[in-house]
Amino acid sequence: MYSNNVEVVLRRNESTEALIKRFSKKVRREGIIEEAKSRMYYEKPSDKRRRDKARSKRILKSLKKQTN
Repeated sequence: MYSNNVEVVLRRNESTEALIKRFSKKVRREGIIEEAKSRMYYEKPSDKRRRDKARSKRILKSLKKQTN
């Protein structure tokens, strides 16, 4: 579960574009967009487990490649 309390304070001499960029980066890092998209529709627990298992397999495979 992610918190939706993302706060960005305007820094001294900072442009609004830079502020928005920092905000977007923080939201992306917190995973708020991904969580909202995943909650749009109901996902069966078995489908979620299958997806998580496939994801962990991909990660392990890529880590194994990096060590070789």
